[in-house]
Amino acid sequence: MSKRADVETKILIAGFGGQGILFAGKFLAYIGLLNGRQVSWLPSYGPEMRGGTASCSVVISNGPIGSPIVNNPHYLIVMNTPSLVRYEPDVTPGGLIFADNALITRKVERKDVQAFYIPATSLADEMGLKNLANMIILGAFIKRAGICAYDDFAPALDKTVPPRRKNLIDANLKALETGYSYD
Repeated sequence: MSKRADVETKILIAGFGGQGILFAGKFLAYIGLLNGRQVSWLPSYGPEMRGGTASCSVVISNGPIGSPIVNNPHYLIVMNTPSLVRYEPDVTPGGLIFADNALITRKVERKDVQAFYIPATSLADEMGLKNLANMIILGAFIKRAGICAYDDFAPALDKTVPPRRKNLIDANLKALETGYSYD
């Protein structure tokens, strides 16, 4: 499942409320569950929710998880500049940072991590995938981090998309595929 399958994999996703941060974390947690792993999903958001800050901690492990809190993520996915500024220092050395450079105004400053810049919001707008930049950047993350197989996308979406929004599964799959194939 993951290149880090022998250890706990700690992921932090952060951005503004309304960008699908919590949904992205829930999707990753379900991928872990579908692969027989132990998972934790811990959302956090400011009182404003839409437009305020939001983050989500996800831990995927082969064994029991001691804490759902991710203070030092192996992987950081950020969708705005304040989140990059806030969480970049916390990423473990050798970790990976995925940034939506359509919205983030600066580059990763650390030299001991690897950064990937995906114009997720621009790609979503260009492809008519309104509000799915979260899934585009997630597709890019999944491919590079090796979190799961490509074939896990549809079953995880089936579990995470609520019944009233099942008509959006195809658009979510298209967004994931766009990020997965982005170079």
